[in-house]
Amino acid sequence: MDAMSIVKAVVLAVVEGATEFIPVSSTGHQLLVGHFIGFQSPNNTFEVLIQLGAILAILAVYFRRLLGIATAFSTDPNARRFVFGILLAFLPAAIIGGLFSKYIKFYLFNPWIVCATLVAGGLVLLVLDETELDVKKRDVFDFTLPMDFKIGIFQCLAMIPGVSRSGATIVGAMLMGADKRSATEFSFYLAIPTMAGAFAKDLLDNYKNLSKDDAGLIVIGFVVAFISAFIVVRTVLDYVASHGFRLFAWWRIIVGSLGFAGLILFG
Repeated sequence: MDAMSIVKAVVLAVVEGATEFIPVSSTGHQLLVGHFIGFQSPNNTFEVLIQLGAILAILAVYFRRLLGIATAFSTDPNARRFVFGILLAFLPAAIIGGLFSKYIKFYLFNPWIVCATLVAGGLVLLVLDETELDVKKRDVFDFTLPMDFKIGIFQCLAMIPGVSRSGATIVGAMLMGADKRSATEFSFYLAIPTMAGAFAKDLLDNYKNLSKDDAGLIVIGFVVAFISAFIVVRTVLDYVASHGFRLFAWWRIIVGSLGFAGLILFG
């Protein structure tokens, strides 16, 4: 575990934590950054496993709310419906990811696809941000079970790197009547089982291939991802409620365009 490997791991971990919960695609950014700084991990194991830091960050920020939901689960039907709704929204990704994750990584995890989906997703966010949608839901606890399931289907689009898990769920929720803040918050809650499931599957598939150096880099990445994700989660909801998604949309378009330029010029 040399100094340069540590620096590259820290860079990727900052990217993971900073982009996981905003609609810009953490996986897409990690693939592009990893490509250009020369960081490769077998089956993208490092990139997936450091997501545990981001998962724990959102658990830390939402600890009181999650504890309240857990303690009210047996007596409050709204709490039970919310938990079942999150699990129902997670189900499509669990099935498709469990069956096809190896094929998705093999065929779709390349920087050209990432650049294309970053630009396309940015254009979608720009259109969505300027469209006057009929807002029916302003609280995640008011989402219905059919609505939750449909959002989960949208989340499956994020298996294409560059689409963005949070972006897909936010777009899906808003198209079904959620306002920007509640759509973003729902994507936070849905991230917990989705990212935990991806982490567990990748660890199970690849733990035998991890070396001591890999484990050390993953620990460093985990800590850095936790810190950067914690900062983002604490601030992004208020920003989205006040400013919408234009900044993220243009960021996607710029990064995707620069990525295309870099691939053409440098390979």
